[in-house]
Amino acid sequence: MLGEKSTPDEGGHSLTDFTEFLQGIDHGAHRERTEQLFSWITEKYPKLETVTKWNQPMFTDHSTFIIGFSVSKKHLAVAPEQVAIQHVEEDIRKAGYEYTKELIRIPWNREVDYDLLDKIIDFNIWDKANCTTFWRK
Repeated sequence: MLGEKSTPDEGGHSLTDFTEFLQGIDHGAHRERTEQLFSWITEKYPKLETVTKWNQPMFTDHSTFIIGFSVSKKHLAVAPEQVAIQHVEEDIRKAGYEYTKELIRIPWNREVDYDLLDKIIDFNIWDKANCTTFWRK
């Protein structure tokens, strides 16, 4: 799992990148859920790289930001950039999540909509295929 030491795989994953972040999640069920989400992403998208910047775990593709996460007492926050949120806005509403221009809040007492995350990640990989900067300009 993510808390274990591992060597980077062919996609550039060093799962230990997220160890400190995960250990900082005090609530055991929240930590486990977040770890499961990260594992799902690394398995589904093996070419994405893992990195922690600004104390947030992120997944990147050719050094450009794809998706990032943070946690609070009430929710797991998903940050995919504003363009991606606009692209899946109707799906976010259907999932019943609160959101802003920059992030989506998944309450701890609600299921993670993996189809929604799949759409976001696929869109960002496609839309940023030729992006040469970390963030969109």
